[in-house]
Amino acid sequence: EIERLISIDELDTGSGVNQIGTLQRAGDTRWSSHFRSVSSLLRLYNPTCTVLGKIIEDGSTYSQRGEALELIILSSALNPKDGYRSFDCDKICNLVEKFYPLDFTEQEKILLKCQLQHYQFDVINHPDMQNLCTIAGLCQKLVETGKSEIYNLIDRLLRLVLTLPVSTATTERAFSAMKIIKTRLRSKMEDDFLTNCLVVYIEQAIAEKISVDKIIDDFYDMKKRR
Repeated sequence: EIERLISIDELDTGSGVNQIGTLQRAGDTRWSSHFRSVSSLLRLYNPTCTVLGKIIEDGSTYSQRGEALELIILSSALNPKDGYRSFDCDKICNLVEKFYPLDFTEQEKILLKCQLQHYQFDVINHPDMQNLCTIAGLCQKLVETGKSEIYNLIDRLLRLVLTLPVSTATTERAFSAMKIIKTRLRSKMEDDFLTNCLVVYIEQAIAEKISVDKIIDDFYDMKKRR
């Protein structure tokens, strides 16, 4: 829509990084920012309505929520609570097919079905695998009994499910930290340096355990400097 408006001279373009206008957020103190915000909305009123209409039609937010409910339901099929009452081979296979398709090859997906059939009669009825109530406890017990090697694909899926909240939280923390580290004065920071700074900032608990003297020694050993 913006391209169409530009082509018929209904929308002016700027120069440099301001070649195409966008909606502007009003500031808290300057009335000029409010004026620019309202002006940009007036210029892009029709495209804005089009975008909002698409959001309503697609319902992407509800779709994402539905997939998150679905993810929890399918993951619950691995829960050993109440004597593995929720165990369901089909749901577990659907979990892999829909949410972890890149973590398993097509051959491994076929092999997973076979492992689940043996797992259902072996692990669920095993005396050492009873009275478990969490997926984390199940994963730990599989390692202790050596069955994590026998049912390696199931063990992999359990670990993927367990690390999902951690990976999601880490991603959210990374975006929050990026706003703090890459400020206006550091806008030209390269990606590698930014990544290193983010790792140190996000994993502060680990970074605090690292000795400063050790860092100096390692840096000194990397290359002789004047």
